[in-house]
Formats: sequence, structure tokens, C-alpha cells
Amino acid sequence: MLGKKLVTAQKRGETRALCLGLGMVACSMMMYFFIGITIVPFYTKSVWTTETVCKVLKANIKDKVLCPDSEGSEDEDIFSYPCLQVWVNLTASGQEVMLYQTEDTLERNPKCSYVPDKLENSEEVKARIETIASNFKKYHTFPCYYDPGGTQTNVILSRLYPPKGLLFAFLWPTLMFTGGCLIIVLVKISQYVSVLSAWQ
Repeated sequence: MLGKKLVTAQKRGETRALCLGLGMVACSMMMYFFIGITIVPFYTKSVWTTETVCKVLKANIKDKVLCPDSEGSEDEDIFSYPCLQVWVNLTASGQEVMLYQTEDTLERNPKCSYVPDKLENSEEVKARIETIASNFKKYHTFPCYYDPGGTQTNVILSRLYPPKGLLFAFLWPTLMFTGGCLIIVLVKISQYVSVLSAWQ
């Protein structure tokens, strides 16, 4: 009687472990799919792939400009902010080009190097842009990214999805997939050993 209870408990444990492993594999596949349709297209679309050194030539704050918070937004989503323009000397080619914070900055407003998030306090936005401008004037040289193919003549300060970020995004689903497969393999080995022991 006790032996039957132990066997039943063992089978229930194996079933639960097998379901856990299959669930981890399924979740990891969903994460792979989500990363593949969201992050990977932005990474492959970016042409600013080569890192070089940029030297600041001038960093000026122009008059306020209007910028929509998102494409197709209504009037209440449009906000104004001081326009920071940073011009740098590209070491790779020696050209004078405009610097943008990320790829998204160029799409949102090609006239400004930095586009702040929509904030209610305009003084906070102004102070932040002034701080960024002073930092550019203080640190004259820094790494930046440019387009080696020449499609884009401007440069960006940082990529939205660098190679390390893409690898980090794939790290967690890979660990989950590996763990799920390991659990399934261990359950199958346990079942095989149980059958082998019973047969002997």
C-alpha cells in the first residue's frame, strides 16, 4: 500500500516537473518571438553601426521649438522646449556634422540634438537642456556612432539597441529555454531509470 502511494506521488511530481519544463520552453519561445518583432527590427534598421571619436565644435541653445509627443498626435500633445544643437568634428572623416542623442531623436525632430520627454514643468526641461549643453562644452571629445555607408551624414551619441543590449535581451529567454529543456531531460531520465529498475 505504501509502495503504491510512493509511486503515485512520484508520478505526480514527474508530471508537475514536466509541465514546468514545457511551460518554461513555451514562455521562452514567446519571448524570442516578442524580441524578434520589436527589438531586432530597430537594431537591423539602424545604420549608425561604427564607433568613432567626436570632438565638440559648438553647442548652442536656439529658440524654443514645437515638437509633437508622438506621430499623429493632437494639439494638446505638442510641447515646446529649447532647441539644443551640437556640432561635432567626426574623426573618421574630418567632417563637421550634427550630433543627435539616439536614432529616435533624429526621427522626432531633425533640427535639435536632444528631444526631452514631455514634462509639465518647462523650467525643469530648460535646466536639463542647459546642463546637457554645459557637459558638451566641458567634455570636448567622446565616443559616438556614424554611418560607414554614408547614407546618414550625421552622428548619434548612443544607440537605442547596441549589440550588448541585444545579447542581454536574448540572455533571459535563453536561460529559461535551457532550464526548461534540462528539467524535461531530467524527468525523462528519472522515468527511464524507474522503468529499468522495475523491469530488473
